[in-house]
Amino acid sequence: MTLSTRAGERPTVEYELLGWPPDGPKLRLDYERFSYAGKFVMTNTGKAVASDGDDLVAAVAFNEDRTDEATLWLRYVTVAGDRRGEGIGPELVALVRDRALERGYDRLRIAVNNPFAYEALYRAGFGYTGERTGIAELVLEYPVPVDGTDDGSSGVRYRDGLEEFRDRDLSAEEEAFLEARRGADPPDA
Repeated sequence: MTLSTRAGERPTVEYELLGWPPDGPKLRLDYERFSYAGKFVMTNTGKAVASDGDDLVAAVAFNEDRTDEATLWLRYVTVAGDRRGEGIGPELVALVRDRALERGYDRLRIAVNNPFAYEALYRAGFGYTGERTGIAELVLEYPVPVDGTDDGSSGVRYRDGLEEFRDRDLSAEEEAFLEARRGADPPDA
């Protein structure tokens, strides 16, 4: 999968799935550029990456649910700080999603701890389950969960998830991001 660019923009981004759990490769990410860099040295998780030429710009680590072999959990998604906001994360997640479905997984799940990641996962076709894990993470799932509590467009559930973030200690950027989405429908996948 390739994300193309126009003249004067950053180089084309290439997406690649490197391996499946439990035999995933070890990645050494620069901790100054990537959140969760240390989590990618584990070899028991599958990995997928995005790069532009020789420079790694994003990575995803994933493994099977311990109690449901038909569910794949995306454990960590990270995009280089200087490349956030370009749509690289959702494209990389979509690659893993599509390959996981081809491999026979019925659903994918991820827990997110900030509104930027929440929005990015919606762009990759995930939806909020209404569940939380840990103390601050909202669980999203693909395919989008359907339980009759939504308005058909995932708008109610999407906005419910955004509301969960509003009660937290947020940065100015996160507050502005949430305010810009008040009452909004989910982004297109």
